[in-house]
Amino acid sequence: MDNNTIIIAADHAGVLLKRQIVQYLSQKGFSVVDLGTDNPDILDDFPFAAQKVAHAIQDETAPRGILICGTGIGMSMAANRYPFIRAAVVHDVETARLCRQHNDANVLCLGGRLIDFETAQKLVDEFLNTPFIGGRYERRVLELGDMK
Repeated sequence: MDNNTIIIAADHAGVLLKRQIVQYLSQKGFSVVDLGTDNPDILDDFPFAAQKVAHAIQDETAPRGILICGTGIGMSMAANRYPFIRAAVVHDVETARLCRQHNDANVLCLGGRLIDFETAQKLVDEFLNTPFIGGRYERRVLELGDMK
């Protein structure tokens, strides 16, 4: 699995922010796999975007993904239905850092109607650059994988 690859998808409410993030990550040297949607005028349901990203991570196309809907909440709820997906909706740098450090989150969920691109850049950077610290948190992450 290539650690430099990021999977990204959005529903209609996240298309514009997704485009900006794809360009930003590409300029930073990441290989970005954009799974759509691409049209903000077509009402596209978030569960299907979340499913695409979850399957791509499960298939080891990439270790991490980004999902964007209006608030990030729906994407998080949908993505977390899949085994081994740990999706976190974040709105500030601290929660972006903590979702990685303590929970080994592998999917970042953003609200396209709630945050601007400048904020999104900071959240994406924090998510991608923060390692999981393991230790006592390792057990908790493993427990998540055991839940049914």
